Amino acid sequence: MRLLIDENLSHKLCNKLSDIFPSSVHIKNIGLERGSDNEIWKYAQKNNYVIVSKDVDFIEMSISGLIHLKSFG
Repeated sequence: MRLLIDENLSHKLCNKLSDIFPSSVHIKNIGLERGSDNEIWKYAQKNNYVIVSKDVDFIEMSISGLIHLKSFG
């Protein structure tokens, strides 16, 4: 599993989680620190990342139908 760490969490999480999730990145390292939630979601989906965030907007967007959750099974 690859994690995409949102800007509301420390970039240091990538190093701390590297043993378990070695391909994880922080959005500042891919140039999305000023990106919209929609841009971040699209990037994560396109590149097979799971978003880690304290931002409930991602949940609200999926519930409202603006973005559909990709199901993992």
